[in-house]
Amino acid sequence: MDGLICDKYKNAVKTRIFNSNLFHHCCFQLTERSLYAIVSCFLLFLLAYNSSTVFYVQVPVPANYSPEISTLSSENVAGKSRKLVSLSSSAKLSSSVVYAVKEETPLVKPNTQFTISHKNPNLVGFTYDSVDYGPKRRRKKKSLVKVVPSGVKINVFSMRMKEFFGSKLSNSSCKFRFFMTWISSIESFGEREQFVLESLFKAHPNGCLVIMSTSMDSPKGMQVLNPFLEKGLRVTAISPDYVYLFKNTIAQAWIDSLMKGNIDTGEVSLGQNLSNLLRLGLLYKFGGIYLDTDVIVLKSFGKLRNVIGAQTIDVETRNWSRLNNAVMIFDKRHPLLYKFIEEFALTFDGNKWGHNGPYLVSRVVSRVGGRDGYNFTVLPPMAFYPVDWNRIGSLFLGPKNETHSKWLPLKLKQIQSESLAVHLWNKQSRELEVEEGSIIQHILSDCCVFCNSHSSKLSICLVYSQLKNDQIIASIILYIPLKRMNIMDGKRRTF
Repeated sequence: MDGLICDKYKNAVKTRIFNSNLFHHCCFQLTERSLYAIVSCFLLFLLAYNSSTVFYVQVPVPANYSPEISTLSSENVAGKSRKLVSLSSSAKLSSSVVYAVKEETPLVKPNTQFTISHKNPNLVGFTYDSVDYGPKRRRKKKSLVKVVPSGVKINVFSMRMKEFFGSKLSNSSCKFRFFMTWISSIESFGEREQFVLESLFKAHPNGCLVIMSTSMDSPKGMQVLNPFLEKGLRVTAISPDYVYLFKNTIAQAWIDSLMKGNIDTGEVSLGQNLSNLLRLGLLYKFGGIYLDTDVIVLKSFGKLRNVIGAQTIDVETRNWSRLNNAVMIFDKRHPLLYKFIEEFALTFDGNKWGHNGPYLVSRVVSRVGGRDGYNFTVLPPMAFYPVDWNRIGSLFLGPKNETHSKWLPLKLKQIQSESLAVHLWNKQSRELEVEEGSIIQHILSDCCVFCNSHSSKLSICLVYSQLKNDQIIASIILYIPLKRMNIMDGKRRTF
């Protein structure tokens, strides 16, 4: 009996232990699943929160009060201080007006702009500096920024040209607009070219000169022009913009083809041919006077309008046989200039010298001369080309004999009375020496600007003569820069 009870007790204990173990096992499994569920829910919550912050888009709300000009940058709203709300490039604007609000914390914004030196108002150039955009005064009524159509691009070339010709900071007005082109290096712009500038301003002290040149449009180039600027003369160098100059002309397509490499530039210098085209575009776009850099100006061009000069004439008929484009004076958008540009684009030939220059203007004028609507004048050779290219050396020679001694003063008197300028024909005369008593010597002494200037780097030139006793004395014969003369065996030199 006792054994039976004992067995039942043992079985009951085992059952209780089993049930207890089973209970603890179930509880443990339940707790583990709940923990996993809680952690999973927490992770899902974090994922949902992060996703909402990543794809969250804040819609800008325009200000309810009058805006004022401010910088284009973003800023958090803090009290009453607000700045411009920048829109993405994909946003579609119903108006081209830009709204801005006043900012109380000024920012420094780098700005590229044109400046005119207060010390020298003729010097126009680029500066890259930092400009402080501080708080602006709130306008009472009109608070909108000036309307600028969207997509408008400011042309740097046009801006510089207007800045130079339209400057009101100069004491003298820009009465004459002169243009030159320079396709060579700065080092090649020598004393002869500088003297040409002197002669130009001697005859036109109120004139303005723009030299179209990439090499001269530089700090070194402005150093070359600095003596003129210090004297209050208005001259600058600007890099050309062919696309702007020939927009809406037939030459626009020619320029595009050239840039794509589809034009046979030929054997003649492309720079020379581009200079022929550039001078036409400048006069057509702005109007004024074009001069080659080897043309010495003797008198004012004030009475000339829509003029081109003949280089040669027919001896029998006394009609011109060839014109030249070294000197041209035309109004803005003159129809003859357009014909010149059209001829250049349609008949360009880079293998024939002069085909796109002197021969071009001769061809066009021969066709349109006498037609209605083309009002211009062809001046005789004495006006700009008193001596042709194959006889230019005669102006550099001093008296050689009795006959030549009589011819020199007569020719000089004729040039001084009938000529407005003298073309030096650089290609033929560059290496010629200016001999004592020559016509060029007299012209140099009459047309200089820095003749008695001791403040500039241009000074009085001394020519040295060799004496029998090997002593050297100096005699002042010309007021021109020292660099214009080379002392060679005691004789005169080139300029």
